[in-house]
Order: sequence, then C-alpha cells, then structure tokens
Amino acid sequence: MNIVSPRRFWAMVVKEFVQMRRDRLTFGMMIGIPLMQLILFGFAINSNPQNLPLAVLSNDDSEFSRTAIAAMQNSLYFRVTNVISKESEARTLLSRGQVLFVVTIPQDFGRLLARGDKPTVLVEADASDPTASSFALASLDTIFSQSLNRDLIGPLLPLQAQPGPVDLNVQRLYNPEIQTKYNIVPGLMGVVLTMTMVIITALAITRERERGTMENLLCTPVRPFEVMVGKIVPYIVVGYIQMMLIVLAAKVIFQVPVLGSLPLLLCVSILFIAANLAVGITFSTIAQNQLQAMQMAFFFFLPSILLSGFMFPFQGMPGWAQAIGSVLPLTHYLRVVRGIVLKGNGLADIAPELWPMALFLAVMMTVAVKRYRQTLD
Repeated sequence: MNIVSPRRFWAMVVKEFVQMRRDRLTFGMMIGIPLMQLILFGFAINSNPQNLPLAVLSNDDSEFSRTAIAAMQNSLYFRVTNVISKESEARTLLSRGQVLFVVTIPQDFGRLLARGDKPTVLVEADASDPTASSFALASLDTIFSQSLNRDLIGPLLPLQAQPGPVDLNVQRLYNPEIQTKYNIVPGLMGVVLTMTMVIITALAITRERERGTMENLLCTPVRPFEVMVGKIVPYIVVGYIQMMLIVLAAKVIFQVPVLGSLPLLLCVSILFIAANLAVGITFSTIAQNQLQAMQMAFFFFLPSILLSGFMFPFQGMPGWAQAIGSVLPLTHYLRVVRGIVLKGNGLADIAPELWPMALFLAVMMTVAVKRYRQTLD
C-alpha cells in the first residue's frame, strides 16, 4: 500500500531548495525578471506620453507668438528642443526623428490677432507612431486658446470666444490616415529578429556542451573568433529570410507602403542581426545549461521590446528608461526600418543610428570571444 510519507515529502522539498540555492543564476532570474517587469511597467511605460520634442519655426516676434511658444514649453505634452529658421531644417528634424512636431508661426501673427483675424498656425506632426502624436495634437488647440486668452483683453476680448483665437492647420506626415499597422508591421521586423536570433544562438554552445560535442570542438585547431563567426554566419542567412518574409507580408497582406530603398535596408540590417547573434553567443558561453540560456535570452528580450519604442512611445519614457533603451540595438533599428519604410530616409538620415549598433556589436563580440576562451581553460 502506497502511503505518502511526510518525511520523504519534506526531504524532496528541502532537496529542491538546496538545488535552487546552488543554481544561483536561475534563482537570480526568478527574482530579477519579476522585479524588472514591475519597474518597467510601473515607471517606464506610459500610454499617454508627455515631454515630446517639438521644434518651433517662428516668423513673428510679437508678444503673442512669445506667449504661445512659452505655453507649449510649459505644457506637460511638449518640450521645445529646437528653435529653427528654415523649413528645410524642419523636414530634416522630422525625418530623422529628432523631433515629433514642428509648429510654424506665420508672419504678422500678432498683427492679425490684434486686428481681429484668426491667423493659421501650421503644425507638422510625425504620425508614424500614432500613439505618440494623437494625445499631444489634441491638446494644442487648448494650449493656444488658454495662453493667448490672457493677452486678449480690452478690445480683443471678443476673440476669446470659441472655437479659439487661431486656426491650427495640422498635417500628419508619414502616416496621414493614422494607420497603426504602418507603425507596428515594420517594427515587428526588429522584434522578430531579436527574439529568434538571440534565443537560437543562446542555445548554440550550451547545446554543444550538454551533448558532449564541445570537447571535440575544443580539440580542433579552430580559433575562438572563427568559432564565433562560424556560428553566426548561418543564422545571418536565416535572419535575411525572415526579413524578406516580413517585407513581403507587409506589402501584400497589410499594404504598408515602402517609400525607401529595400537594398539599403538589407545592407544596414546586417549590423542589427549580427549584434543580436553576438548577444546570443555571449549568453551561451555564460549559461551552464539550455534552461539558463533561455532565461538569459528572455531577460534581454523583455527590456528590448518594452524600452525600444515598439510598444510604447520612446520619447514619452522617463530619462533613465531612455538611457537604457538607447543602449539596446532594437531601439536604433526601429528608427532605421521605420525611417526607410515610412519616411523614405536615405543613408545620411539613418547614419546616426548605425554607429550605436556597430559599437554594441563590437563590445558583445569582444565579450563573447573572451568568455569562449575561458571555457577553453
């Protein structure tokens, strides 16, 4: 007769706790991942982004224009980062993602207001990320009305009546129909590559060690760097196959317009693919088994998808979260792929996003090679 023994049961419980204590990496992941989720979701994630970068092109120097600019600067939604003097500067800032909005105040803005006319203010918004722009655009009319109403006194008091003292001509660039799929589908290219490249390669050396084939590999005259590159190259081919499938689906299924150069996108994507593969190789040299390798890959993937600007507007995150996100290659690759696909950006426009990915790749490859040499010892 099989009777459950409390003593044997308790012995198994104690044994598992002892095993957990010995496997410090796994235990750290069990504690670290929930804490990271709590911090990211609690502090960094914001579906109503604020302090978004805005450029001002002011052709008027009246007290009314200065009041309007100060009101935008003091609002919760905007942060005036650039005061420009040419329309060409506005297009460059928007195409490179350095600002999300450009507000152009026309000539004679103050004179038209004082005369009782309603001047038209041009607002150009980067609508490639609808979530980042929709709430802020909705607040602009209120900001102009409330700020200018303080100066519209005496004979100008009738201008305080609704719908407001100025007309806002809002132009949503790059995604005028505010289609969410235009933002999500190109971004999925980076997310899918990050997930598959890191996880697949994180298991590479770990699998060799568990199967006992690592000893055979160590007996060969192959150098550590040659092993690293040899394991990365086949998966680069797989990454390009995934890219082509996503681009084909974006065009055929989702009708996402591709305004830029696909050959350029394919050329610069090798930096991103190689960077993620280097991360996976580094994890595989650190992990003792495939379970640990999977946990480490997930530990990297979670902040990548949350802090890169894929799910939530990057500019709406607090400064410390943006600093962490700027280290991740997915953050820069999303700007590259969305810039090429939706904005038609060229090499000059995406160049500022390439060197961080190249630096990340160099650092991770250096760590991977050093870790691999340690496994040789």
